[in-house]
Amino acid sequence: MKIDTQIYQARRERLMQSLPENSVVIIRTGELSTRNNDCEYEFRPHSSFFYLTGFPEPSAYAIIQGRGEMTLVTLPKDPEREQWDGFRFGSEGAIAHFGATKAAVLAELDSVTFAALDGAAHVVYLFNDTILREKIASWRDAIAAKVRMGASAPTSFMDLTPVVSEMRLRKGAEEVAIMEVAAQISVEAHKQAMRAVRPGMREYQLEAELNYVFMRSGARQPAYNNIVASGHNACVLHYIKNDEVIDDGDLILIDAGAELGCYAADITRTFPANGKFSEPQAALYQVVLDAYHAGMKELTVGTPYEACHNAAVRTLTEGLVAHGLLVGDVNFLIESKAYRDFYMHNTGHWLGLDVHDCGAYKIAGESRLLEEGMVLTIEPGLYVSADNQAVDAKWRGIGIRIEDDVLIRADGPYVLTHGLPKEIKDIEALMAESR
Repeated sequence: MKIDTQIYQARRERLMQSLPENSVVIIRTGELSTRNNDCEYEFRPHSSFFYLTGFPEPSAYAIIQGRGEMTLVTLPKDPEREQWDGFRFGSEGAIAHFGATKAAVLAELDSVTFAALDGAAHVVYLFNDTILREKIASWRDAIAAKVRMGASAPTSFMDLTPVVSEMRLRKGAEEVAIMEVAAQISVEAHKQAMRAVRPGMREYQLEAELNYVFMRSGARQPAYNNIVASGHNACVLHYIKNDEVIDDGDLILIDAGAELGCYAADITRTFPANGKFSEPQAALYQVVLDAYHAGMKELTVGTPYEACHNAAVRTLTEGLVAHGLLVGDVNFLIESKAYRDFYMHNTGHWLGLDVHDCGAYKIAGESRLLEEGMVLTIEPGLYVSADNQAVDAKWRGIGIRIEDDVLIRADGPYVLTHGLPKEIKDIEALMAESR
């Protein structure tokens, strides 16, 4: 799935309209990363570069000025290198297929940027890009050295991050369409994992089921490292070893999502390896599910972002008290953050081109209000360490998380990851079909 070139042009126009007059934006996509010796990882463009250009190749720079006119600086066409590494668009392709007003090859980068920055008032770039920062400093110095010849070096430098982050935070219809396809591919992968799991498998064998469905469905890679955690491994939030044997009686926590067109899905489900929740597992699972539903009620236009988390925390804390894992007044336990022994992360995050997508969560120190077009996850959980001697042994080593991807709409939250069971009876019923 691809986004029309005119959409990228409209984004660049909106970007320039939000900046001071006579600004020049420079952004680069990044380089190939070495895996080992002379082997590289598959290239994935920088998310903000891709958002503004749609250009997929490494080593490229975009210079945006005026009303959104773009110069793309790319690797040149090179039949010999293309024989080894694959097709390159080159300068002509940059103009023909990506809406660039002008294009140049990488060897011309210095002269092209010198011309763009000479006389510019403001240079706008990602401040966290240290490589680009050094290049911009050298270009500025080169222009300043020619001031007696009439050159004028820029004196103002602005961070592109907050500007492009706010743009990316609100998804257009074309983005939502891709994200829903990525979400539904991920739904099918999780269903397949539920059907395929058997005690005695290794976690990576279950992970293979996920990757097969992703790739078969057109998603070449996951959006992040798959988490396939059995038993007490589920209490490790970012467990990625995925190499232990799945035991009968284990819960399996899978946190995995496909990436499609550079857009991420992000789903977590927790289910029993043998197809049936034990009584303690079901009790804590229901607490997490209740927290999910409590948080979902807060995902409405005009509601503070943190309201979802606060509702989930209250429900989780009430459940922990009801089952004897915490003792005391619920309000005090929330205020003292006693629940963090069992729930130590937030209840969601923005989602988009990055799985933990950009965009501020607070405005002027206050939780920002949800707006139509925002996409976020909702993911309450409970994690009882296997070493926690303060709780009954029956609870120890249980890790549970439930996560979906949600689009904020005027008529209420829309779950992009619809169709994947999360009620206990529905999970058990799906798993029973393959047994």
